[in-house]
Amino acid sequence: MGSIWRRIGAYAAHDDPLVASCNLIALVVASNQPFYPLYVYWAVSEHISPTFFTFLSTPFFLAVPAVARRSPKLGRALLPLAGMANTILSASVFGRASGVEIFLIPCALIAAAFFRSSERLLALALVGLALLIYLGLGEFTGAPLHLYSPAEYQAFVRLNAMSAGTLTVFIGLIVSGELSRKN
Repeated sequence: MGSIWRRIGAYAAHDDPLVASCNLIALVVASNQPFYPLYVYWAVSEHISPTFFTFLSTPFFLAVPAVARRSPKLGRALLPLAGMANTILSASVFGRASGVEIFLIPCALIAAAFFRSSERLLALALVGLALLIYLGLGEFTGAPLHLYSPAEYQAFVRLNAMSAGTLTVFIGLIVSGELSRKN
């Protein structure tokens, strides 16, 4: 088991701490995705088949460290882009009433926090894209694959708020760690 963790650590490692941080976040997100159907089953509904569509984004999160080895900036950009694409997909699958668009907050935070001042234009473009997606999400989404009951949608909102909030706190802790390393 130790060998697997060492390999994962080596895969996430990078000389640039911003890249290493994004790699870690990407792998944490990817490692949590297989549990999402269980979370939905326990917290929302027994009807979990739409959750399997969220796995379409898993390869993109897993690819962040590999892409970052070739292009650190592109690897860092891939992380919020994969998150935004997953949010659009999830809103299409579950409907906006699921509150899944709250995941645009950690996407925007990653874009704002993990690019240098010399890369500010890219960071602002990614933050702006998150905002545009939020404002236009209704245009991207049609009818959900399954209509959940109002009580189930309330549970979805709670689940997604807790998940996105936890991810945002995790990102904040990483940023805090990076800031304290500089001092």
